[in-house]
Amino acid sequence: MLDAIKVTEHLHWAEKDRAKKCVLSVMEKTVSPSQVYVDHWSSSSLKIPFSSSLVFPQKEEDKEGKRLKHSRYRQFKRAQRIVSTSAHRDVRPLLLIRSGNQGYGDISQSQLLHYSWPANNITILGSHVDLSPRPGNQPNRASQPRVRLPQLAKSSSDGENSMKKLCILTAIKPSNVESEKAKFFKSDFRYNPQFEYSNPASPQVLEKYSKASDCFLTQAVRIMELALYKYGSYEKFEQATGGSLLTKGRIRAHTKKYMEKEGCVGEIVVHLTDDLLSRASMTVVNGRPTLTINVSTAREQWLEGLLRHEIGTHYFRSINNSQQPWSSGDGRKKLGLKPVNPTEEGLASIHSVLFRRDPRLWRAALLYYTVHQAAHMSFAQLFHDLARFVHDPDTRWDYCVRAKRGQTDTSQPGCFNKDQVYLDGILKILRHREKIDFQLLTALGKVSYEDVERLRSLAVMENVRIPHFLQDLERYAEQLQKIMAVNQLTDEELQVLV
Repeated sequence: MLDAIKVTEHLHWAEKDRAKKCVLSVMEKTVSPSQVYVDHWSSSSLKIPFSSSLVFPQKEEDKEGKRLKHSRYRQFKRAQRIVSTSAHRDVRPLLLIRSGNQGYGDISQSQLLHYSWPANNITILGSHVDLSPRPGNQPNRASQPRVRLPQLAKSSSDGENSMKKLCILTAIKPSNVESEKAKFFKSDFRYNPQFEYSNPASPQVLEKYSKASDCFLTQAVRIMELALYKYGSYEKFEQATGGSLLTKGRIRAHTKKYMEKEGCVGEIVVHLTDDLLSRASMTVVNGRPTLTINVSTAREQWLEGLLRHEIGTHYFRSINNSQQPWSSGDGRKKLGLKPVNPTEEGLASIHSVLFRRDPRLWRAALLYYTVHQAAHMSFAQLFHDLARFVHDPDTRWDYCVRAKRGQTDTSQPGCFNKDQVYLDGILKILRHREKIDFQLLTALGKVSYEDVERLRSLAVMENVRIPHFLQDLERYAEQLQKIMAVNQLTDEELQVLV
């Protein structure tokens, strides 16, 4: 009941009320210390956010030690000693707060400090709350309470409401993919799927994402042809640069190790699935930041890049954004901020290939090319066209579904153009790489690289989080130059295009 509760702050009582003071909260369920923390207090109210269960729990021996240390008997005996001796010395009783599974709540000071525990005749008659932490007893970085978690579904959106973005991606996901795939393969790849949707997107939404660009088509094709020239096929490129597919156990182990490196263990739920069109996604599920990883594409040499993409970029920029003046839609409009994309996905895509031995921009190039072709072809035509770059029918099917999602009759030309944002953002960032302050770009949150300098003086820089791979900017710049060279991109070319 009272075991394993984290001690937070001291209460300072008025001199006349020190006779019998103790704040206790009876808990129905045992929680770990990491599940309880105080966000911030004011003189009038306490706002107490609670985290739910951790992804990677503590070791059993650690839990047992805390149970012995904070047993109900020892807590009660200590409370008796406080009551009996408080009249003779300056007592600083402890605040024990509620368990982490109770969600957010506002408790007024009068409510908190005017309770009694009839069974033991302990009364609370408190005064004010002292916010100063105990000197010399600061928790280390790994155990510090984090800032209030943002709506991470915004991480791969264009800065609009996260629920709206989630609804769009849900609305354009066909509900009969497997049955249509069976028909398509049975027809020797000639049938054009007729997709159905449980809650279809409106025509206005589909129209917004229906226009494909050809601005970087030449660069996309060249990037893929260079890879084919070196490796012979996409499948050989994937095996040579990505390595073997990982088991679920190894994916979890690698993910935990990465989170330890970034100091965010316990903040993110990790979900593994094979039912995902993308390789991974960062969203909010049941109030928790959730990283979903597609196990069918998780390769040994690529997983670190995937984690830099989703956690080091999307998650950290969302965390940092939540404390900025432009964290709300109204704040963005007031400051006239540009859309976060293509910067958001471009930056994350660069981080996907950062530090790879051969940082080909293959995936971003293929997505860009596929969308462009889908706008002018039927599903079956697109599938056969992609054989130029991808031999495996299952892989081609996935790319075609991504480009054609939202359509019902795929015999007609048409596309969902969001996937062009990756290469678009990459090339724009590389074009201006020598002028961009990448640490500040991350610290400011969900902003375009074009807005960084004018927001510098308005930024709240306390508690911002910068991923480990951005600490050494000299090495980071070298990696950007390597990406340019491997993909045969030149500054002269990009200056003309961007």
